[in-house]
Amino acid sequence: MNLKDIKEIIALMNEHHLNEIEIEREGLKLKLKKAADGQIGMPGAPHYPVESIPSPKTAVPSTPAPAADDAAQKGTKDIKSPMVGTFYRAPSPEAAPFVEVGQTVEVGQVVCIVEAMKLMNEIKSEVRGKVVQVAVENAEPVEFGQTLFVVDHVL
Repeated sequence: MNLKDIKEIIALMNEHHLNEIEIEREGLKLKLKKAADGQIGMPGAPHYPVESIPSPKTAVPSTPAPAADDAAQKGTKDIKSPMVGTFYRAPSPEAAPFVEVGQTVEVGQVVCIVEAMKLMNEIKSEVRGKVVQVAVENAEPVEFGQTLFVVDHVL
């Protein structure tokens, strides 16, 4: 289940005037409940207005705009975090990192894990190319839309 799925569930809740919904799919259990003020959230979690959840199209890049222009000119593409969580370069503390600087990644290849709410989410590359930078240290917290890797996609 990804952010898009959750947003669709929230839209359905609003459309059908539901106050609470609980879904279990592929071992994942999601429970959303409207607060007294009409905001949707998970029980026990802080409430945020639905409108405040950034969409991928409106996300603010973690690097300044000139750097983004430089990246486009140099033929690089950023692999960004699709969620808030903790970044891990390897599947376990003893294992080798999924990718290293200088390594070529393929579309769909797992490049890291972002842990969110005790769930380990594999992050896959959406671009083929050579990793030129790992932008986050292992076990650091990351934000939605934050650059994790910079990939030279002109291959």
